[in-house]
Amino acid sequence: MRLRLRIAYDGGPFCGWQSQSGGGSVQDHLATALTRIAGHRVIVHGAGRTDAGVHALAQVAHADVPGGRTTATWLAALNGNLPAQIRVRSVLRAAPDFHARYSATGKLYRYRLCTDPVLPPHEIGRAWHLPSLVDRSLLADAAARLLGRHDFRKFSANRGTPVADTRRTLHRISTRRRNGILEIDFEGDGFLYKMVRLLTGTLIRIATAKAPVQRINDLLAGHGQAGPASPAHGLWLIRVHYGRQPPGK
Repeated sequence: MRLRLRIAYDGGPFCGWQSQSGGGSVQDHLATALTRIAGHRVIVHGAGRTDAGVHALAQVAHADVPGGRTTATWLAALNGNLPAQIRVRSVLRAAPDFHARYSATGKLYRYRLCTDPVLPPHEIGRAWHLPSLVDRSLLADAAARLLGRHDFRKFSANRGTPVADTRRTLHRISTRRRNGILEIDFEGDGFLYKMVRLLTGTLIRIATAKAPVQRINDLLAGHGQAGPASPAHGLWLIRVHYGRQPPGK
């Protein structure tokens, strides 16, 4: 049967989501746990890659496993065979044609910054410490220019494999400040490699008066250079959408 897994992880100890030849990725740990429980090799497919250091609250993956166990049994067995920094939050039985990546209709990422002079110890490795004055009105103006469907190739990095179509749709960019942390949410139909980190880096340069707001228009038109990319440890994958998802929800 096909299982749909919802997974949370602290990205700090791992070399990203994507399987590596030497192991050590989140995908590798999940595949090892599933293989151990099933008694034969199990392949894990994820909704998308996250870089080394990036965290997730609700990454989604699927895997085909032998029948005979309940989803509750799989949940307990998986968490009993995974490092403490990786936790399967739910296991559902999925339709045979469900695919964690190709069935996804969008994602929600959150970037977290601490702009206070002192970074709280519990935020080490979980938020970018940037003790600067961030102009929220400039940030909102720049973010509004990114909404809609655009060619975001200037907000992507080279992974080694060319991307056929670099157009993506951003439905929502919103900000909030709570407990000394500035959070920026990016919700869209898909994201290119390092796109959220390059978007964040560019927005913060504008919001700290290091670049003009017009920089967004120039980059969307294919001119100039984005970034620099914000640090990986401030980025969180919050949700993967499936089915019809109203923009901004």
